[in-house]
Amino acid sequence: MIVLTNMQARHFILLKQGLLGEDKFEGKAGVLSFVNQAGCVQFDPIDVCGKNPELVLQSRVKGFTKELLHEMLYKDRTLVDYFDKCLAIMDVRDWPYFERIRERYRQSGRERVAIDEIEHRIMSIIEEKGYVSSKDLDMKEKVDWYWSKTNLSRAALESLYFRGELIIHHKKGAIKHYALARNHVASHLLSAEEPFLNALEYAKWRVLRRISAVGLLWNKASDAWIYIQDFKAKDREAVFSALLEEALIVPVLVEGLKETLYCLKSDQALLERVLDQEEFKAR
Repeated sequence: MIVLTNMQARHFILLKQGLLGEDKFEGKAGVLSFVNQAGCVQFDPIDVCGKNPELVLQSRVKGFTKELLHEMLYKDRTLVDYFDKCLAIMDVRDWPYFERIRERYRQSGRERVAIDEIEHRIMSIIEEKGYVSSKDLDMKEKVDWYWSKTNLSRAALESLYFRGELIIHHKKGAIKHYALARNHVASHLLSAEEPFLNALEYAKWRVLRRISAVGLLWNKASDAWIYIQDFKAKDREAVFSALLEEALIVPVLVEGLKETLYCLKSDQALLERVLDQEEFKAR
């Protein structure tokens, strides 16, 4: 058990996030490194002084620009838009790890029958054109969608995107243009087998990913676990017990908190640094 003062815990999280001390992330390699550490960066179209991923990365990655992120997403294709906690940006190499989510959308989802009927037609149109938005498809019929009624074209494109048949080719403002995944994602990623033997192994991966995103997390109900399906208290207990038994996480006590927090075992050197060092370069 590691014990931290309140300030040491703050230092640990800020250092982990790259918001304190010397720059630890730089350029495209830095973007990729941070995205892998965080698991994903939430995308939000609202732009007051920059969109969320731009603000997150600009504050952490030396030399970051909007153009750099656009290149990584839509030219280099080292990053990809997909759902984790929400619509997010992640490393394209994580594609196989989300096969369970894609399969769930293939087997269920709103307006599935109507969408299945036009899937081949949409795929053919995209094959011919290269990419399309919902406005490019003459499918104006209204269908029941997750937040309200919407055009069948939009519902179909989003469903095929959830299933992994399509990816976002690029965006113009808030308008998404979709392309065939097989034309832009490496074949070895598309054909990779689902990597988890069972639900427990899958949940362990997701919990480790969420702990890494923040630095310190507790084993209690939280928005930290949002979008992890069927993750009730007993499931969470089983995951934390397994991770502790495998020495993949370390329990941490912070002054003033009753609950135990947990960090990755791989971050133990950073914990020891904050225990030994009081001052860090301000950012």
